[in-house]
Amino acid sequence: MGHIQGIYKILEARQGAMVDYTIHCPQIAQQARAGQFVHIRVPGFTLRRPISICEVDKEKGTLRILFDIRGEGTRELAKAKAGDEIDVMGPLGNGFDLLEKDKKAVVVGGGIGVPPMLETAKHYGANATAVLGFRTKDLAVLQEDFQANGCNVMLCTDDGSAGHHGLVTDMLKERIAQGPVDIVYACGPKIMLKFVAKMCRENNIRCQVSLEERMGCGVGACLVCACKTKKEDGGETYSHVCKNGPVFEAEKVVFDE
Repeated sequence: MGHIQGIYKILEARQGAMVDYTIHCPQIAQQARAGQFVHIRVPGFTLRRPISICEVDKEKGTLRILFDIRGEGTRELAKAKAGDEIDVMGPLGNGFDLLEKDKKAVVVGGGIGVPPMLETAKHYGANATAVLGFRTKDLAVLQEDFQANGCNVMLCTDDGSAGHHGLVTDMLKERIAQGPVDIVYACGPKIMLKFVAKMCRENNIRCQVSLEERMGCGVGACLVCACKTKKEDGGETYSHVCKNGPVFEAEKVVFDE
């Protein structure tokens, strides 16, 4: 189905390590899947801001999004309060391929790549392990949300202020050694995705990655978010992260550019 664009009300607005909005947008929520994103218009700015979907509640008709303030556009967007209305377009992109709920899944998120992993992990509940990486404990988000959905959480920080002092790949290696893993989902910095994909390939585990790229149109009409991918014949081509992704099979992504 095609995407929807409309003006929707913010039901909840929370400020913490990230800006956290719950938006009442029933039409979009009905179509939304884990791993997709929405494109939000910020008054005074030409380009919309792409933000990953964190949670979907189809019964309540809501979407939850979390985002960092990374520039003037997101700084302006962060000023919105509960009761305000915003222009949302979505759901956009291809989401994660969710397997049967009894499969063993690991979601790996780094920084702003953590929010889109929540809806994915919720599908598996207690069969999911969430490996979450942040620079420091003050930037950590959603740990309790993952735990509330029955997921085992393995927290990592670059500075050792909380959880494991080190990389998410350290914890992923530990989890793989503990027992069967049917699939790994990952979102975060490209260097992180590269090594997560490598570890999964070495252990013969299916891996899907969600790429983070700057976007213009959000629907594949411009070339801003092009990324290099592999073709069926072994050659290379360029794909649009917004339209062909943001989720790709890890084996299809060319990380060494």
